[in-house]
Amino acid sequence: MTSSTILSVITFVYAAAAFFYILSIVFKKEAAGKIGSIAAITAALGNLTGIILRWIESYRLGMGHAPLSNLYESLVFFAFAIVVIYLVIERKYKRRIIGAFVTPLAFAAMAYASLNPNISDQIRPLIPALKSNWLIAHVITCFIGYAAFAIGFGLSIMYLFKARAGSNPDSVLNQLPRIELIDELTHQVVMFGFLFLSMGIISGSVWAYSAWGRYWGWDPKETWSLITWFIYLILLHCRLMAGWRGTRIALISIVGFLAVLFTYFGVNYLPGLHSYGVGGS
Repeated sequence: MTSSTILSVITFVYAAAAFFYILSIVFKKEAAGKIGSIAAITAALGNLTGIILRWIESYRLGMGHAPLSNLYESLVFFAFAIVVIYLVIERKYKRRIIGAFVTPLAFAAMAYASLNPNISDQIRPLIPALKSNWLIAHVITCFIGYAAFAIGFGLSIMYLFKARAGSNPDSVLNQLPRIELIDELTHQVVMFGFLFLSMGIISGSVWAYSAWGRYWGWDPKETWSLITWFIYLILLHCRLMAGWRGTRIALISIVGFLAVLFTYFGVNYLPGLHSYGVGGS
């Protein structure tokens, strides 16, 4: 069984996790939430297995590089990072209901990677610019940051739902965590993501110097990474210095994640050195 086959199967395990988490909210069934947790753990382990196997396969093909070099591989790692960070949060706060707002994002990433005919899952040789030890450091730090921002996005959507839940005791939204907890969790994951995105930008600059002889060139992906960084810097500044809480922070978090998505996908259709290309090369 190849890594691509395993990862394709894992896509549906992510779907099952999202389904059972959502089911636990709609029907207020704790058992469904437990099944969702089991599915999420299974998906994360299967995802890691697929990544490791793909790395081994690259050596068997005589290429020998980390599976982080194209759009398909980065999406696979993105989904893995989202679920691992979420599972840490679930274990710490014992709030499975958060999974209903997070695991659909991991499933969407895997589904886009596995089911989109325009994305190739073939293992290909690295282009000369990617043959660097900075590849692993840059991609991993960036995508851990992106994954944290994805969770912040899910929490922000949850916050907006909770803020509009009203006082109806029968509303399914009253199962959501306290609004103060959602707000604090959003802040924590954004700080975590901001730290890793900062390290990703720094490592990317060093890598760019070794590959192209300059630290910064205003390539579309570089530019939008910086825009994303500033959006989250504004969020943290407004919270820590101006005391912003609640809806305003949630809205900035949502805008920030939309910038992440454009940085990740949109700039692939613009000319630039960092573009993955539609075909995933």
